[in-house]
This record gives sequence, structure tokens and C-alpha cells, in this order.
Amino acid sequence: MNKGCFYYNTIMKLKHFTFLFLALCLLFSCKQNEVPKTTIKQNLLVDLTKLNSEIVHFQELVIKNASQKEILEQFKKSRLVYKKVEWAIEYFIPETARFMNGPALDEMELEENRSFEPHGFQVIEEMIYPEYKIADKENVVRELNIFQSNIKQLKSTFEVITISDDYVLDAIEQNVFRVISLGITGFDSPILQSSIPEAAESLISISEPLEIINSNNKTLENLKKLTAKASQYCTKNNNFNAFDRAFFITEYLNPISKKIKAFQKEENIKNVKKTSPLKPTVETLFDKDAFDVNGFVLSKEYNFTKEKAVLGEKLFYDKSLSKNNDRSCATCHHPEKAFTDGLKTNVSLTGSNLARNTPTLTYASLQNAQFWDMRQLDLEKQSVDVIQNKDEMHGSMENIHAKILVDNDYIKLFKKAFPKASKPEAWQIQNAIASYVRSLNSFDSRFDEYMRGNKNTLNNQEIEGMNLFMGKAKCATCHFTPLFNGTVPPTYSKTEHEVIGTPNEASGKALSPDKGRYLYNKMPQLVGAFKTPTVRNVAVTAPYMHNGVFKTLEEVVSFYNKGGGQGLGYELENQTLPFDKLNLNVKEEKALVAFMKTLTDKKYQ
Repeated sequence: MNKGCFYYNTIMKLKHFTFLFLALCLLFSCKQNEVPKTTIKQNLLVDLTKLNSEIVHFQELVIKNASQKEILEQFKKSRLVYKKVEWAIEYFIPETARFMNGPALDEMELEENRSFEPHGFQVIEEMIYPEYKIADKENVVRELNIFQSNIKQLKSTFEVITISDDYVLDAIEQNVFRVISLGITGFDSPILQSSIPEAAESLISISEPLEIINSNNKTLENLKKLTAKASQYCTKNNNFNAFDRAFFITEYLNPISKKIKAFQKEENIKNVKKTSPLKPTVETLFDKDAFDVNGFVLSKEYNFTKEKAVLGEKLFYDKSLSKNNDRSCATCHHPEKAFTDGLKTNVSLTGSNLARNTPTLTYASLQNAQFWDMRQLDLEKQSVDVIQNKDEMHGSMENIHAKILVDNDYIKLFKKAFPKASKPEAWQIQNAIASYVRSLNSFDSRFDEYMRGNKNTLNNQEIEGMNLFMGKAKCATCHFTPLFNGTVPPTYSKTEHEVIGTPNEASGKALSPDKGRYLYNKMPQLVGAFKTPTVRNVAVTAPYMHNGVFKTLEEVVSFYNKGGGQGLGYELENQTLPFDKLNLNVKEEKALVAFMKTLTDKKYQ
């Protein structure tokens, strides 16, 4: 090889080496300068640090005796920062969340007969609004110290738990449902009513964790645009009483929850396996089959089947279940009246009036407490309680079981309902009756059709009534959408009671003497406490309240409009219902009644 060729090849090799070296340097430099991708957990910890800074500043303002305006503004700002991380706190650490943003009511553990005082934003809200007094300064500072301790607890927990994609999706979906059923109703901002701006913050927080899962997902881009529009709508329409919830849910929140579910399917993220009345497959909270009646059963062998319901229906109408063979379950629960009886209170076997009004059995399966006083936790025990009650049916489960064992028709039905059993068992009688009750949920009212996209089913007055129900009238802070009972969303694991101060007579001269839950749990907070029943089918279940005191929905609305028992002047320190007047005018009262009538299932219309 001549020298020219040798030099040429050497130079070319050096150039190639130099190029590779520079390329590697450039690549290394880019990697060095590239911002590392954060995890969902890291972002949560950063947001909690921000929340803590806001609470510290809030405390500083209180300590230096800042004006009420400054304190209120900082309170609102702190809540907005909380709303950004609420989706994770409520889902992963609900025990702590309860004492950060729960109702300003005692938390009760009835099994142990003890209670815990409330803490958090709602307690502070009552201290600083509508009037903040320096005399409350020490208590506010104390609450803020507790709040900071809770933030510290949250950080410690988030640092050690695993946050997988399936749980993130489930938590985010629940957060949308929380906005629908609690957020825009004013449930956690009952006095200041700052719920609408807070709902906007909750929705904006949706995209960030999903971006970490996959920022290139096309559905995510559409979701971000939709949540941005929803947030803008809240900003432009931030008046709590005037906010159009019917429009907001159907145009924004339902489509948002559908896109979250679409994102989940596109990313092949599995559903979280859990026992819950709300099915993990739902696209919106208003899907016809959104709720699972097995969510409150004792165990799998008690699960609902159509065969059990057929057997249960026969038992429901069988008068031989009573001692004198003259009463069945249907004696007090008439199917044409949505399984009520139309009476103020029914009559006992001895001819005297029973103490309480007969409640509807429709949607009774979607709560974890039965009877007005919530003394039984499931439908199986509820049926036995009534059958064996000496004033109602005075039957014997042993005698009923003995009769069934020699009845060929029943044995055939039991064989179909419980194919693995060699012969009918006593517990199966209870389970069959309960299964029939579990079949009484239709979710096909005009309201349901409207929420699923048929805008022709409700008129303007009814839509106004819906907005009042979920807003100014505060109905939905106890009767939660869409079950409209006291089973608390979005987990639906607890059914609430309320103390509302029901009068003994419609004239309102005296408080009802019935002590409600207190009869079974001797705690002062429970005097006069009753389960929050469903408002579904309320148009056909008159009269109303635990004692049937009100004959019409108009009377019921008037009672609440006046502020319940305290509003009527009764001494009722433990009333959980806000006792200030709602200030509904006649037009609004009529709209509210009109809306409640849209909750009637087709079979009762």
C-alpha cells in the first residue's frame, strides 16, 4: 500500500472515531440534561408539601391576628390545594381523610359505644365563618396543628405503600363520582359554599397521574381538553345556588368518566377486585346496571340469583309465614305503592297502631342498615325480625322451615334456587326473601333516562328542581345522587342517619318522642336519629317520615325549608340537619317537588 492510501485510510478512521465519540458525548449530554420522569407517588408527596406550606401560612395569619378576609382567603386557598390531592387521600388513606375534610359531626363507633370529635376543614369553617372571633383563635390554631400532623401521617403512609396503575385509575374514577355526588352539592363546604371552584380543581388533577402512566395516549389528550372546559365552566359559573348541575353532569362529568374508562381499556389496565355496590365496569355513575346488589351481602353463598328471587317472591306473599296465617310481607308492603302501604302507620296484630311508618323496599338492598332505627345490617336479618315480631307477624322460623320441608312445590323451588343443598335449610328462607327484595331496583325513572342522554324526559321546572335538590335546598347532602338515600358515595360502604327534628303532628307543636337509634345504642348523639331513606319512588310512598307525619311532599319541603326541628323552635342540640332557613320561594318549592316526582320507576308511573 502506498503512503497516500495509508494516510487517507488513517484519516478516515480517525474521522469515523471522532464522529462516534461526538455522537456518544452528545447522547450522554442529552441524558444528563433530560428531566427524569417523576412517579405518581413523588408528585403526591410534593403536593402534600405544598398543602403543608399553605396550612403553615394559614396558621401564621391566625396567630398574628390577620383580618377575617385574609383568613378566609387563605382557608379557601388551602382547600383548593387539598382538592388537588383529595383523589389519592380519600382512596388510599380514608381514615385520615375523615379527619381532614369530613363532616363537622362526631365520628361514632357504635360497636364500642364511643365517639370521636371531628377535625379538619369543616370544623375550621364553622369557626371562621360567617364571623371570626379572636376568642376562637386558640381553637383554630389547635385544629391547624392537628391538620399538619395528619399531613405528616399521609406522607409517611404514601412513602411506604404501593400505588399501582389499576388503583390509580380506580381512585381517579371515584374522584369524578365524588365531584358529582358530594363536590357540587356543597357536602364538604356547607357554609362557605365554595364547592364550584373546588370541583374545578378536582377535575384538573385528573390528568397528571394519567400522563405519568402514558402521556402519548390520544384519549388522554381529549380528556385534558374536556377537563379544561369543565374547569372553565366552573370558573365562569361559580355561583353555588345558580350553578346548572344537570348541564354540568351530562355535558362534562359523564363524558369525563367515560374517557377515563376508555383510557383504562386502551392501556389494558385491569379493574380492581373489591366488594362494592358500585361495579368496577361502569362508565358513568348513572349506568342502568351501575350498582351490584351483592355489595352488601353477608358472603358469596348469599349472592343474588333470579331463581332465589322467584322463590323469595312466593314466600313474600305467603300468609303461612305468620302465626295466624293471616299476614304476609305484602300485607304492609304493597307492590303498587312501591312496597309501602299508604298508611301513616300500620296496625299491629292486636289492633293498635304500630310506632313507625312502613318504608319502601325498593332500593333497600343498596344500603347497609335496615329499619328506621338501623337495628339490622342486612336484609336477611330484617326479614326474620319482622316475621318473628309479635306485633307484626308473630311467626316462627322453625315452624316455617318445618312446613316447607313437607311442601313439594316449595322443595322444587328450593332445588332450583339452591341446587347444591340436599334439602331446604332455614337460612335459605331468609336469603330467598332478601333476594326478592334485591330484585326491586329498576333505575328506569325519567331522571335516569335524562342522565343517560335523553334530554326530552325532563322539563325546565324539573331541571330547576334537580339543581335545587343538589344545590340550594341541600337535599343531596343527605340523599346522595344517584341512589338518593344515605349510603355515602363513592365507596358506598356506609349508610348514614340524620337527626332532623321531625314533629309529632303536622301542626308542628311538639317534637316526636321516638328516640330512634338511641333505643339500641345509648349515645346522646343518636337521640332522634333515623336512617336516611331513598327519595326514589317518593311520589307513591306517602305519607312521609318515620312516623308518617306529613301527607304530602309539599309539607316535607316546607318542613326542611324552615330548618327542621330547630327551625320550628324545638330544643334539639344534636340536630344534624342545618337549622337555618333555606329561603326557598314558592316557585322553588314547587320545582323541588316536581323533580322528586321524576324519580318514580316506570312500573309505578
